[in-house]
Amino acid sequence: MHRVLCLVVTIFALAVTPGTPAWAEPSPPAAAPRVDLTRYVGQWFEVARYPNRFQRNCSGDVVVAYTLRDDGRITVDNRCRRADGSVDRALGLAKLATDEGSNAKLKVRFAPEALSFLPFVWADYWVLEVADDYSHAIVGTPDRKYLWLLARAPTVPEDLYARLVASATAKGFDAARLQRTSNSGDRLEGTDPR
Repeated sequence: MHRVLCLVVTIFALAVTPGTPAWAEPSPPAAAPRVDLTRYVGQWFEVARYPNRFQRNCSGDVVVAYTLRDDGRITVDNRCRRADGSVDRALGLAKLATDEGSNAKLKVRFAPEALSFLPFVWADYWVLEVADDYSHAIVGTPDRKYLWLLARAPTVPEDLYARLVASATAKGFDAARLQRTSNSGDRLEGTDPR
């Protein structure tokens, strides 16, 4: 009788608990096996992304510049062009999330440094795939809520874009949610011209 009661209580708890139970959620996508941070830093153009609240003002020309710091962390400088032509900028900091040696799992924060001791200001940033020549990359989060396709050039050939989308899909991301980014190639104020 006790076991039956426990089973009924468990089923009821699962039924009234919002969200998907942990045992039913898919496992996170695999991160890139190894990222050479000295090659990863520099300027990247956003080719496509899942729409998100913190980029809602970005109408195009989305650029991110990563700079490796002496302390091993990475300065993150995100810029984009707003619909009115002005530039939106967000400065952040990235750090390794684990010491597993792959350098592919990072945490990033855009909150003020005074709040950096709070775990919830750090968000996952996983390099899921990077080209051998570091010319393009796929970045996302382990819960698959966020996804970015990045390249060193403002635009990529259609066949490369299709390969990136197919790879993201194979990693469990929904290609239908991707929004292509319009990049004119114009230099945004303060960004690296390379």
